[in-house]
Amino acid sequence: MTQRDIPESWLPGEAREPDNNMTRASRKQQLSGTHASGVPATGSTFKQVVKRSEQSDSEEIAVENDPKEIVSNSRSSWKLPKWTKSWVLWTLLLALVPGAIAFMATGMLLKLPSAPNCPAIFWPLASASVRLHCAQLAASKQTVKDLLQGISLVKELPKNHPLRGEIDRLIEEWSRDILQLADQSFQAGRLDEAIEIARQVPQEESAYQLAQEQISKWQSTWSKAEDTYKEAEAQLREQNWHQAFMLAARLLRVKNEYWTTTKYDQLNRLIVSAREDGDKLAKAKGFAENRGVDNLLKAIQLAESVQPDSYVYQKAQEVLPEFGRKMLELAQAKLDRRDADEAIAIAQKIPLSTKLQSETEGFITLAQAQKNAWLGTASGLEEAIAQAQQIDASKPVYEKAQTLIAGWQLEIQDVAHLEKARSLASLGSINDYAAAIAEAQQIPANNPRGQEARKEIGGWVAQIQTIEDRPYLDRAEQAAMLEDVNSLQAAIAEASQIRRGRALYREARTKIANWTAKIQRIEDQPYLDRAKDLANAGDLPSAIATAQQIASGRALSGEAQAAIDDWQGQIRARENWKKAREVAVTGTPEALAEAIRIANRLPDGSSLRGDANVAIDQWSEQLLDIARAQGESDIPRAIETARLIPRGTAAYSAAREQIRTWREYLNPQPQESPQEYPQEPAQESYPEQPTTIEGQ
Repeated sequence: MTQRDIPESWLPGEAREPDNNMTRASRKQQLSGTHASGVPATGSTFKQVVKRSEQSDSEEIAVENDPKEIVSNSRSSWKLPKWTKSWVLWTLLLALVPGAIAFMATGMLLKLPSAPNCPAIFWPLASASVRLHCAQLAASKQTVKDLLQGISLVKELPKNHPLRGEIDRLIEEWSRDILQLADQSFQAGRLDEAIEIARQVPQEESAYQLAQEQISKWQSTWSKAEDTYKEAEAQLREQNWHQAFMLAARLLRVKNEYWTTTKYDQLNRLIVSAREDGDKLAKAKGFAENRGVDNLLKAIQLAESVQPDSYVYQKAQEVLPEFGRKMLELAQAKLDRRDADEAIAIAQKIPLSTKLQSETEGFITLAQAQKNAWLGTASGLEEAIAQAQQIDASKPVYEKAQTLIAGWQLEIQDVAHLEKARSLASLGSINDYAAAIAEAQQIPANNPRGQEARKEIGGWVAQIQTIEDRPYLDRAEQAAMLEDVNSLQAAIAEASQIRRGRALYREARTKIANWTAKIQRIEDQPYLDRAKDLANAGDLPSAIATAQQIASGRALSGEAQAAIDDWQGQIRARENWKKAREVAVTGTPEALAEAIRIANRLPDGSSLRGDANVAIDQWSEQLLDIARAQGESDIPRAIETARLIPRGTAAYSAAREQIRTWREYLNPQPQESPQEYPQEPAQESYPEQPTTIEGQ
């Protein structure tokens, strides 16, 4: 450093003793690597400062020892390094240092205070603001646990705390949030959870009373919905589908989303499923009503298809034994007709689902035993007894089996008597039959084979009677071969010796009736022939009187009565034909109409019917001529006369056409005018009345 570079204030003439303290402070700053301006010294500059500081310390010591060298030493110690004269450095320092300070100050101003760590806070020493902050933070999560935690944090603050108003408001708000969460659980179908949540609302808050009311309302709503659901289930079990649907519709009015959606849909599905199963059950019952093994098996199959989770399942299980018992009844009916093989086959088809396995097994065993017993032999009966004894007391047919066993044991002895009796009867003589009867009579009537023995005895008695009475009947038939009255009477007398109750009595009476009828024909035929001759001659009254001599109940009485009825009809026809002609002679319209009515009384089979038809046509033509003549002067009267002509006569069609012409003449239709509306047709003055014709 030159003399020129030293500041004027540091010249010797103006030199002042430097402050040792300041000098030492400057040195310390230089030693610590920092300039007086506070800028840190780096690199070689720091080394130079340290070296220069050491030189200054030695010089300072020298000056203190030698006052003469003070001036020269002070000049050398106050020399500045060259880098301090760089204006670029000072410009950068003036630009960077204030900016860095401003940046640090701004950052400190903008930096937010750090939030407290709520889980790590020791709550007994926490301030009200920290409690409130952590409570709000917990409540913001909107869960029951967090809301209750928030309430518990601020609830313990003193009543006179300055934040008590805000705290009470928040507690009330959070209590209502808890109640809202409880309602959400209720709407989701979790009643117990909703009640448990609602009961956690603090009792000191106004929301607590609302919570109690809400709990009561929820329980009432839930109870009514459950009752409706259970009632619908009961209706399903009774297969009342309409009532079940009506009850399901009630759930839509329940103020709960769970019941109006999930449970409603669930109940609807159950109803549809139960109705399908109900249709199956109804169809099964229809098959069962038609009887028949195949129909009953179809009914059982349909009932078995009803699943256990169905409401109709219990009903299906109840009808299965019924269907099985109907099959057992069919099998029993076959067994009663001694068709054991078919009865056993039916019983073996009864499914296990009918829960009649015990009854079925007992029935089959007993049927096989009866089949052997029906062989009618001692060995067959012994086999039947052995089979029936296999049925234990738990089987429903046990009592019946024991009864049959007792009967079969007695029957073994009866079979021996019957076999001997049949052997005797096979010889075919009266004495043999009598011996067979005596042997069979040893079987008591109340024994199992007693009825069979009585039947055999009856047959053998009939054989004896037939052998005894056949000669009477043979002689009667021989006598009747001549077919004259005396021979027939002799035959009747011979056959009459067979008494009532004897084996040939019915046959004898039949032959007697035939021979009696032949005698009556021989006796009455002349009367009938004479009557027919008189009728052919035209003397019908005499013919009737002659035929009436045949008494009612005799062989020819029916034929005679038929002839009499025919002849009487012919007489009436003749009388009517005569009367009709007499009436028609008058020639008036009324007389001609009356004649036609009388003539129509003749039966179609009468020989006079042809003449009557010709006369009727003539009289109708005559009536039409009279009407036309009247029409020239008195048309209404002519119409009345023409209407007397009955349907079916020759002039009927012409008369109807003539009547229509006259009516059109009497009631002309007015011509239509374009300026006027068409008039209503006039009423007929003489409405047509049908004419009654007797005999048609």
